[in-house]
Amino acid sequence: MASTVVSKQAKGRGNWNKSLSILKEFQSVCSTPAESLWSLVDEMIAEMEAGLAKEGGGKMRMLLTFVDNLPNGNETGIFYALDLGGTNFRVLRVQLGGKEGGVMRKESREAAIPPELMQGTNKELFDYIAKELADFACTSDENFCPRGKRLQLGFTFSFPIHQTSIKSGNLINWTKGFAVPDTVGKDVVKELEAAITRQGLEMRVSALVNDTVGTLARGHFVDEDVMISVILGTGTNACYVEDAAAIPKWHGRSRFMVINTEWGSSWSDNLPRADVDEALDAESINPGDQFFEKLVSGMYLGDILRRVLLKMATEAQLFGDEVPSKLLSPLSLTTPKMCAMHHDETSDLHEVGRILSESIGVDDTSLEVRQLVVEVCEAVAMRAARLAGAGIVGILKKIGRDGSTSGENGSVRSGAPRTVVAVDGGLYEKYPRFQEHLQKVVVEMLGEETAQQVSIELSQDGSGVGAALIAACCPSAPSL
Repeated sequence: MASTVVSKQAKGRGNWNKSLSILKEFQSVCSTPAESLWSLVDEMIAEMEAGLAKEGGGKMRMLLTFVDNLPNGNETGIFYALDLGGTNFRVLRVQLGGKEGGVMRKESREAAIPPELMQGTNKELFDYIAKELADFACTSDENFCPRGKRLQLGFTFSFPIHQTSIKSGNLINWTKGFAVPDTVGKDVVKELEAAITRQGLEMRVSALVNDTVGTLARGHFVDEDVMISVILGTGTNACYVEDAAAIPKWHGRSRFMVINTEWGSSWSDNLPRADVDEALDAESINPGDQFFEKLVSGMYLGDILRRVLLKMATEAQLFGDEVPSKLLSPLSLTTPKMCAMHHDETSDLHEVGRILSESIGVDDTSLEVRQLVVEVCEAVAMRAARLAGAGIVGILKKIGRDGSTSGENGSVRSGAPRTVVAVDGGLYEKYPRFQEHLQKVVVEMLGEETAQQVSIELSQDGSGVGAALIAACCPSAPSL
């Protein structure tokens, strides 16, 4: 009997040490020292320049948005916006009052997209959206939205598109869990307007924008130093204001254009990826693509945590002799649950224990196990935040706002001008530790002095109101 007890204790110690070994290995792979991040930044800039030179020239798409006019606060009128960027979409009605009035009035409605429509047909998806839009448009009072006039709509479509004008663009591919194959290659504006017409609604799309562009517009409406915007939510992306002279593939007459980087794509083979990341990618609906997004965005972080814990449960019996069946489900640990566990400050990590019990069916976990789970949360979140922060630094360097001592042509810079980075998305807004890590790495990479000239600010409702603002400042979009 005594030898059996000793054997079980030895086995327990061995399994625990194996769990710790898995953690340390994962932490090592996720490590993002500044030197490695600067190498990624240099690689990123090279891919940005290649993408600006010609279509398909680099691993970063660097898509033209045809937005060469940004709101400055003088816009007036009533405009609608449709924000389609994830599992939910919003319709908005915005009244702009110029410099004095700003955004005078705003109404909105949010609706969830049924899972079957996310992988259904083109007509089913857009008819569902158009019906919600039509129902919303019929709810306004006469003073807010005069009847008898064609309504102007800014359409935020937060998926990769090949844009051919300010109000037309063909879908390149779906991301964020969508798989509607008969939409790929089609002009999403035409598809939406056809669905709107089927609803009998007098409305036209004045501007097609990415959610990141909408966030940039929303920020620029308030502060003209906003030059970059980043989405950190279900997915991730970034856009920025680029000088026309730095865009060889663009032959227009504008001074600048907003560039949609689509940085969620697989722009580097040197991103810090573990075996669980490889498995996640292989089992995703878009294997081999969106590597950066799969390391950074809210859609995937919780599942990375789940996969690490599953590895510990399988190889080191972290939760007992049997692997919890719920831990096999990709939806068992979401990013919001990961966030809640990561921020548990109780002495016994009660919230961690509660979530593990409710989500994967594991009761009575020890404090050691709960602490281990929090350490995995930290590794996943820190890697994501530092990669996103390095991406911001990369764009700052590309446009000469990183405090470098010399410009692209060897000219000496007097210092970095003030630059505001507008950020939207629930991951950044609702995950404080993620936000802290991101801001910290920007200071770490730029240095204290230059970092003081860079302000990273949350842009509330940028993707919604921003689309209406682009519609308002678009020359082809007269106000009501």
